[in-house]
Amino acid sequence: MSIPNHIAIIMDGNGRWAKKKNLPRVSGHVVGVKKAKEIIDSCCDNQVKYLTLFAFGRENWRRPEEEVSFLMNLLYEQLSYEFKKLHKKKINVRFIGDRSRIDSKIKDKIDKIELLTKENSKLYLSIALDYSGSFDIIQAVNKIKQEKNDIIVNEEIFAKYLLTYPYPNPDLFIRTSGEFRLSNFMLWQLSYSEC
Repeated sequence: MSIPNHIAIIMDGNGRWAKKKNLPRVSGHVVGVKKAKEIIDSCCDNQVKYLTLFAFGRENWRRPEEEVSFLMNLLYEQLSYEFKKLHKKKINVRFIGDRSRIDSKIKDKIDKIELLTKENSKLYLSIALDYSGSFDIIQAVNKIKQEKNDIIVNEEIFAKYLLTYPYPNPDLFIRTSGEFRLSNFMLWQLSYSEC
């Protein structure tokens, strides 16, 4: 089997995993972060060029406030300490999604990480944060309307306005919980991915 060029993963089922082990839901998120790091290292070791991790969907804001707060604090902690290690490994890190609802201290960290790692090319890591496939499509349509009001849009032009551009569409899509649905993740980009 050939190595995929781009792997997209919905990091899902952490809370259910914790519940089965009689642990608080948030314990599952901590373990999920550890597993994400293992996946990133494995992609580097196996020459996977692109990895997209669905970390926090737009629908996740509906979770209990305590859990959302924990997730945002966990993200801030990872941005503060772990992402320097990714830079040392020559990983290019970027975040895709709507940043308007993200706390300013997290946005500042995201900006610094993206700037710090922008020249790296061992692995292109996209982290989908406050992301949904439908949001991505709508923001692309709005940008096209704003910039190219007088042209006929085809698939190639449209793809250039998606948040994932210029990265290729995923070859392989994984959902860690065993669920068999996209959950509003990369609706355009996953159309020909192996699941």
